Amino acid sequence: MYLALRDLLVARGRFALVGSVIALVSLLAGLLSGLATGLVDDGISGLRGLPLTHLAFQDGSGSEFSRSSLGPDQLEPWQDGLGDDATPVGLSFFNARTPDDATVDLALLGTPPGSFLAAHERGDDALEAGGLVLSDAFADEGIEVGDELTVVGPDIALPVLGFTYGGSYGHVSIAFTSLETWQTLVYGENHRDRFNAVALRDRGEVDLAAIADQNGMDLYTKTGAYDGSPGFAAESATMSLIRTFLVVIAALVVGAFFTVWTVQRTHQIGLLKALGASTTYVVRDALGQLAIILATATALGMAVAVGAGSLIGGEVPFRLEAGSLISSAALLIVAGMLGSLVALRRITRVDPALALTSQP
Repeated sequence: MYLALRDLLVARGRFALVGSVIALVSLLAGLLSGLATGLVDDGISGLRGLPLTHLAFQDGSGSEFSRSSLGPDQLEPWQDGLGDDATPVGLSFFNARTPDDATVDLALLGTPPGSFLAAHERGDDALEAGGLVLSDAFADEGIEVGDELTVVGPDIALPVLGFTYGGSYGHVSIAFTSLETWQTLVYGENHRDRFNAVALRDRGEVDLAAIADQNGMDLYTKTGAYDGSPGFAAESATMSLIRTFLVVIAALVVGAFFTVWTVQRTHQIGLLKALGASTTYVVRDALGQLAIILATATALGMAVAVGAGSLIGGEVPFRLEAGSLISSAALLIVAGMLGSLVALRRITRVDPALALTSQP
């Protein structure tokens, strides 16, 4: 490592240049990681926060609430098998007017009073009264307990009876209400007890897949149902593709730099081999040098990403997680090390005699 450290000090300008490029790529990867996590939270945090393990939908609905319509006949076999651990649920998007005549978006989730999906804080009281329990996010918009929100379309006014952590679904904050209220809003008075899905809490005592097959329904785990959130699959795929491009860019940048650097050091490498240094020693020295640059630059970029993330306002769905940052940093370092393989191959092929004789 002596030669590696010596090169870093002597040629610190060029190493600082490549290090700054790697740090910028790391910064982008860190910010993208926070944006990806924020988008996921904004898309499915409401569903993720519900105490269910599975959801049963109408056959062919693709875990999308809007494409699924079920009735009492589909609910009965689930409640026969699981009892209170099976409950109907409806979820639809609405606009509502506040007392100030402002408009807010609701991802309205309806569930029967007393079910295991009832909203957390005083949820049963609100559901029994046909009111609303809103996500905490609505309080930031000036809505208070006691206000009435008028749902646009049906023009039904519902009182706000409390706030709780509800999260969001499809980038719209969750609001809880009774299933009966939800049915009236969606289907009108002739709703015939329709709902979107059956929420299940699996305790490992019943074969859920068998019940779904026997009744012609689609069964999804909670995480499997995330794809039904509007835009979730497309957003996740886009973010993954961008992160892949960043990793490829990191590998190309590191590979190109160290290839050029190896060409410039051909005589030095040849001299080391002529003096008895083994190829393994030279390769280990180069890898150590590369690891120092990659680790330092990546850590610097991630640190800047954390600082920049703290300045991003609440309007942008952005959230940094330590695990996500660490995995992104590790992926960049691994990609950089892989990108150096071309340069390492050149190191192993340096002929000491040729290098020395070609020296001016």
